[in-house]
Amino acid sequence: MHKRVTNGFRFLHSSSSQPTPNLRRKQHNGIPNPKRNRLSSAEEAVKSNNMAISKHMRNGQLESAHRIFNEMPHRTCVSWNAMISGYIQNDKFDLARKLFDNMPTRDSVSWNVMLSGYVRNRKLSLARLLFDEMPHKDVVSWNTMLSGYAQNGYVNEAREIFDEMPEKNDISWNGVLAAYIQNGRIESAYKLFESKSDWEIVSWNSMMAGFLRRKKLVEARCLFDRMGERDLVSWNTMISGYAQNGGLLEAQKLFEEAPVRDVFTWTAMVSGYVQNGMLTEARTVFDEMPEKNSVSWNAMIVGYSQCGKMDMARELFEAMPCRSISSWNTMITGYAQNGEIDRARSVFNNMPSRDSISWSAIIAGYAHTGNSQEAMNLFIEMMRDGERMNRSTFTCALSTCADVAALELGKQVHGRLVKAGYELGCYVGNALLAMYCKCGSVEEAHDVFEGMGEKDVVSWNTMIVGYARHGFGKQALEVFESMKMKGTKPDDVTMVGVLSACSHAGLVSEGKEYFHSMDKKYGIKAKANHYTCMIDLLGRAGLLEDAESLMRNMPFEPDAATWGALLGASRTHGNTKLGEEAARKCLEMEPENSGMYVLLSNLYASSGRWTDVQKMRVIMRDKGVNKVPGYSWMEVQNKIHIFSAGDSVHPEKDRIYAFLEELDLLVKKEGFVSVTKMVLHDVEEEEKEHMLRYHSEKLAVAFGILTVPPGRPIRVIKNLRVCEDCHKAIKVISKITGRLIILRDSNRFHHFNNGSCSCGDYW
Repeated sequence: MHKRVTNGFRFLHSSSSQPTPNLRRKQHNGIPNPKRNRLSSAEEAVKSNNMAISKHMRNGQLESAHRIFNEMPHRTCVSWNAMISGYIQNDKFDLARKLFDNMPTRDSVSWNVMLSGYVRNRKLSLARLLFDEMPHKDVVSWNTMLSGYAQNGYVNEAREIFDEMPEKNDISWNGVLAAYIQNGRIESAYKLFESKSDWEIVSWNSMMAGFLRRKKLVEARCLFDRMGERDLVSWNTMISGYAQNGGLLEAQKLFEEAPVRDVFTWTAMVSGYVQNGMLTEARTVFDEMPEKNSVSWNAMIVGYSQCGKMDMARELFEAMPCRSISSWNTMITGYAQNGEIDRARSVFNNMPSRDSISWSAIIAGYAHTGNSQEAMNLFIEMMRDGERMNRSTFTCALSTCADVAALELGKQVHGRLVKAGYELGCYVGNALLAMYCKCGSVEEAHDVFEGMGEKDVVSWNTMIVGYARHGFGKQALEVFESMKMKGTKPDDVTMVGVLSACSHAGLVSEGKEYFHSMDKKYGIKAKANHYTCMIDLLGRAGLLEDAESLMRNMPFEPDAATWGALLGASRTHGNTKLGEEAARKCLEMEPENSGMYVLLSNLYASSGRWTDVQKMRVIMRDKGVNKVPGYSWMEVQNKIHIFSAGDSVHPEKDRIYAFLEELDLLVKKEGFVSVTKMVLHDVEEEEKEHMLRYHSEKLAVAFGILTVPPGRPIRVIKNLRVCEDCHKAIKVISKITGRLIILRDSNRFHHFNNGSCSCGDYW
């Protein structure tokens, strides 16, 4: 029994319990009982108030509903249930839970409403605790729990609930069937389907759709032909299935045979033609449609957008008799995917209303066009507006944070994600993993990885590659061994990560063993990227002859990336002859790749061949190849600060340069000597030192020391590889300042701490 809790309210228990004996007295001699009349009146008042509460809650008028509830002299369970249900529907779960805890008595509806609230908010572990605590479970309770597991991908748990149910109805059967189908377990779904003979048409349609999603057209058609009765959805499902999977002739045949067609039948044909790139045929069907809805219009707009015909898409958009929010979103996505981000933003700004998809589309658009800063700004604005985010929005935001290494904002997104009740399944969990790894916080990535309820091959690969890029080769290999023990089969990407881990950590013998056992142990044939990893591994270790021999004996022609790995190793170890050959091959394949010209120039400069350096400049100028400018950036209080070499625009440049001068004196006292051989200009040593002093990564590190509170890591990102001089200098800076400096360059992470780097000077 629950204790009676007043909490500022007055509760009359008689309103929710059996009437007292006095109130059961019959009328005598036809004389009405006045007490009974008063009770009837009270009941009417309670009923009226309950209806008012429900109405206010439906309209989002929570304060009005609460005021009525608070002023009621009598309440029944219905009153409490109306409030709890209303709070849940209006996303005020904490208030619902508080009321539930304070209820003087509860009925089965109370428990079921609260259970549905937990499921709605994806708090499945708490939902299960409540479910197990319920004094009485009816079929609604069981179905709610089953549905919660099914909708969130916990298929085995859903089946367990189904098997334990004392009583099953059609909702139960359809729930577990849908769980199998939605999670791709089509064989299990069909086995369940065949175990029962009296399925409703909706179940036949669901099973057929499941086959079609897995592109099993033959099996779907067999079901369609077996159906004793078909409805319009049956025909539309089969027509759409053929159309979406390239079977347009069969789709057209069924379209003509269909006893009745609706707007969805016509739209299925339009979408089918669009998805197969047949815009002329799609437009013909579209123009013949007796009735169109927003989905029909959007299908045609999507077709034009995907083909880059945004003028035609815009023409249809403006001709639409009524635009849904989906129509606006389609235009935003179309413009963004075609690189017209300003027009996408104009559509976004002019929308009469927006949803989470609108925000996701414009944020993804900016991220797709390389404007990560604006993508971040929009996401921050979205959070301020209190827009409810879906999984796609969260994933897009996390991806954007990963691209610019905005760790603090990424943590805020993580917090919002947890608050929204999302379980760490593969979809969101993998995005979180990638964000933390790319933002330089591999420890937090590991925590997320360990907390994931389920992991797929992408989860394991992300963690392996993350450790590899951070230079923690042994940890990467430990994750790989755990992956195998857990029964997850490695794929191509896994082995690239494993070989990269060996390369970054200098684990030559381990790398050779993994490379040669790929096919025999895991059935993975070595591809070009696997060979490139091995050539990189051997080259970094100074085994240039072995690297060259491996490349010459590849079962296919080496690509630019493979020659590039050999060129990089040749530069590192000063083998000019091999470097020149590798550079020539690279430039034949990628004549516009400025990085290869720079690598070869570095090789010449380190050998003092200034005439050849000058020749490379002339070749680049004549071919119109421009060197990619180096820049670095870092996040401070949700703002990205960008630095270029010799930066003259940052608002705090004077303070930064003054501090760099101090650092320069301090590092020289520690015995630091500039690595001037990397300067691609034949000038005096003093001038070379001056040019190196103001590289973008040094400016960013100096700004970080000035602005990031002591005790917190300084995280810097560079678009190119860190130069040897900066790498050497930042090691010393980390020692004299006592700061952990994490630098992500285009190739890997460097964790500078107390005068050393995690790469072991092996990068």
